[in-house]
Amino acid sequence: MQGHFDSEQQSIADKEFYNIHLNMAAMWTADPEHWLYVEQAAATHLDEPYRQRVYQVTQVSDTEFASKVYGFNNDKHYAGAYKSTNPLGELTPKDLIERQGCTVYLTWSAQQQHFAGSTKDKQCLSQLRGASYATSEVVVTKDKIVSWDRGFDSNDQQVWGAVKGGYEFIKAQ
Repeated sequence: MQGHFDSEQQSIADKEFYNIHLNMAAMWTADPEHWLYVEQAAATHLDEPYRQRVYQVTQVSDTEFASKVYGFNNDKHYAGAYKSTNPLGELTPKDLIERQGCTVYLTWSAQQQHFAGSTKDKQCLSQLRGASYATSEVVVTKDKIVSWDRGFDSNDQQVWGAVKGGYEFIKAQ
């Protein structure tokens, strides 16, 4: 999941999708846990990310992984930190704020050669743009991440996120 990804190809093929850049960098590499700093920004505003998170990826079983999602204070101060050799190095896990219920559970499919999964039910609470909960559906291959994040109100009506399907982020070579 590490590297630089973008949805440029999808945005050219379908104008309902924006060209979004997704950067994921390993952090706290001395820690036995697997931590990733994640930053998303529109291609037109790369220095102004709209989403900054930390993922803690742990193995649940032989074929399943859990990706816990965290936020942190003063995130705009760290914009572009994925370029650093030690992203968010001045922070510690104690500085993170877990987004309760937003863990993404990914299962390996040998037949399809990818990891696929999602958040569970309506557990990821959100107040963004009138939502009461959010969902994430994710597919990870060796060269692509498909991510479909959506927010729903208390009547289960979608209030934000892509309508047609997930964003297709192609890994830069």
